[in-house]
Amino acid sequence: MGNSGRVERRAVLKAAGASVAASGLAATAGCGGGESGAGDGTVTIRYAWWGADERAKRINRSIALFEKKYPKIKVQTDFQDYAAFWEKFQTQAAGGNPPDVFQNAVGFLRKYDKRGILFDLKSQIDAGNLSLKGFRAGVEKVGQVDGKQLGIPVGSNTMSLVIDEKVFEKAGVTPKRGWTWDEYFAALKRIHDTQKVAGDTGYFSIMYLYDLYLRQNGKAFFTEDGLGFDEADLTEWWTDGYNRVKAGIITDPQRVEQDKPKSSLSAGHAASEFTWDNFTVRYTAEGDSSYGLAPIPTTDGKQTGQYLASLMLSASARTKHPKEVAQFIDFMVHDPEVGKIMGYDRGILATTEQFDAFQPSDAPSKAIARYEQDVAAAGVLGAITPHPAGADTVEAAFLRVGGDMSQGTTKVSDAVKQFFSEAKTALAV
Repeated sequence: MGNSGRVERRAVLKAAGASVAASGLAATAGCGGGESGAGDGTVTIRYAWWGADERAKRINRSIALFEKKYPKIKVQTDFQDYAAFWEKFQTQAAGGNPPDVFQNAVGFLRKYDKRGILFDLKSQIDAGNLSLKGFRAGVEKVGQVDGKQLGIPVGSNTMSLVIDEKVFEKAGVTPKRGWTWDEYFAALKRIHDTQKVAGDTGYFSIMYLYDLYLRQNGKAFFTEDGLGFDEADLTEWWTDGYNRVKAGIITDPQRVEQDKPKSSLSAGHAASEFTWDNFTVRYTAEGDSSYGLAPIPTTDGKQTGQYLASLMLSASARTKHPKEVAQFIDFMVHDPEVGKIMGYDRGILATTEQFDAFQPSDAPSKAIARYEQDVAAAGVLGAITPHPAGADTVEAAFLRVGGDMSQGTTKVSDAVKQFFSEAKTALAV
């Protein structure tokens, strides 16, 4: 989840997998840290996030508004790209000095809560310093783990299918809500046969998409403490994916690598790609065609398995300023002016105050908002699948091993065994 597409995610997940050795570092729980207050009662809190320069500009403008409203609270900022952020955060957490408040995602909640690093914000909600009112479609639940409120969403997104509308139209294919996987794959073959282009960029190694497929079939990628599927399930999923690559229905993985940093969809080497809905602004910027959002294929013609995910703000259990941190988070997720400034940089704005305040002017943002509203109105959104500690490393392994399988460097049977072995190790940490 973020403000870029699968290319960035592929890169950063490699880094996440590489950092597994460092993930064994644990922070000492308790109160403390390096923050201090000034003699005049002014306190300074540290806020860290990942993202590009544009996100930093928007956040700094938002902080200026906060400091104007709360002149006794100063915010010290720090940001890096995704991989560098988590590298630095792990070092800080291991040293007992994580930032007071930081950007977070669902895959890291149990991981860092298990180490005593995350602050349960429920006490500040009960004290009236932070409100859970006004969140859209129950997205505030994304930050709730084992009865604790470990994160507060700043934006929401859901898995979607992005299509090249011109290619689909020329092939005579019209995506419809409730279409089945068989119908989707038949559409990809029709596109390949009539338009001489692959139908999809490579769906089979996207963990969150496979989660939707499993949810459609009464399972899930994760349970609270492990995997919710077996080797036979994954063997079927990856075998079908490999066969479609060989048939030319899926973009050649080597071509996908050559197209980077572009997506093969925007490069004209595929007609569709599964991704988070808020990532879709990239295709218009990168490509020369017309791109739109289509419904997720289903197993039964009804349930998509979709849910709202989110970037969120979490706090350190070691902060000396829990009240000020709560006031800062509350401002950043509820203030209408902040909503106007941030726009959809971190997903569709999570609260009604900010969602109503920001009126997107560009076509891609309008389409993203409409898509998420339509999905919510369709009544298919469920609760997010639990993510156990180690989920980030498991996602990295799924992407990497699935990629090796698709290129034929690893047999499907060997790839499945390798993934389950790596997942077992990651989830045992």
